Amino acid sequence: MKHTTPTPDWTHQAIALIEADFCRSADTHLIALPLPHWAAHGIDMYLKDESTHPTGSLKHRLARSLFLYALCNGWLHEGTTVVEASSGSTAVSEAYFARLLGLPFIAVMPRSTSQEKVDQITFYGGRCHFVEKAGEVYAAAQQLAQDTGGHYMDQFTYAERATDWRGNNNIAQSMFEQMARERHPVPRWIVVGAGTGGTSATIGRYLRYQRHASQLCVADPEGSVFAAYHRSGDATLTAPGSRIEGIGRPRVEPSFIPSLVDRMIEVPNADSLAAMHALSALLGRRVGPSTGTNLVAMLTLAQEMRARGESGAILSLLCDSGERYRPTYFDADWASAQFGDCATANARIAAQLKGA
Repeated sequence: MKHTTPTPDWTHQAIALIEADFCRSADTHLIALPLPHWAAHGIDMYLKDESTHPTGSLKHRLARSLFLYALCNGWLHEGTTVVEASSGSTAVSEAYFARLLGLPFIAVMPRSTSQEKVDQITFYGGRCHFVEKAGEVYAAAQQLAQDTGGHYMDQFTYAERATDWRGNNNIAQSMFEQMARERHPVPRWIVVGAGTGGTSATIGRYLRYQRHASQLCVADPEGSVFAAYHRSGDATLTAPGSRIEGIGRPRVEPSFIPSLVDRMIEVPNADSLAAMHALSALLGRRVGPSTGTNLVAMLTLAQEMRARGESGAILSLLCDSGERYRPTYFDADWASAQFGDCATANARIAAQLKGA
């Protein structure tokens, strides 16, 4: 990163542009899932629909926070090239904010990233730099920032500290405000995935700060290191990496704070895809694969609650639209080649949604 003192006038204008953009954006909806069997058992399930952000995903919140954090730390100035290591959605959102501020943007990502996300990054004026393996993004991003005299945004380090976890309209505060008139206004469980760990950190801290009885569950996809790290506490662990785009990591990321997580649920890839399809059918529109991962964990928790005779709400995130994944996860031939036969998982998830 080039250590150049930013011009105060430019910095003030940049912050004002981001704040004005925020004021133009309404909050995202909270969807009550139509699951009558589970409701009859006193268990209600909700998804906060983050696909309605201007850039179409949960990562819009993170990108806005990262840009404000970098601006207020004096890391960005007029003309700075912004570089990010991202599997797609964060890069799309950061490209949006870079364009808003008139800054060059480079996204470093695995070559396997969906073409739809690549197209969105370039639509916002960003440039994509590809690496072969997910674990190569960090060093490549650092090198590009050095070569361009730019700033490596580094979502995996700063995600957990860039957002004000005490409130200030963060995602946790919004969830509880939207739940206020439901029959279980304080959820029994909140379920999220972890890519950086920033969302789980924000929600976990907010729950403790507000003294809510809710517990936090992280749904971790097959191949991710986070569940093993949560069990062992060994930050040197590595894993093959997730094949569910946007969540799970091959290494332990600095922004993932295990002490904030009450439960980890490891989700097989076939179950994530089956839940993605089942939820898309239930809602009448496509959702992304990470939302399927979340749903698998929600259903697991619901079954456990029912077995204990408990009632309550389970709340999670609809992370992004499935339209970004039409040529990949929603393509039967591609999915079969990547994940094999999901018929058994499809039947199991369908039965669980009906309460079996």
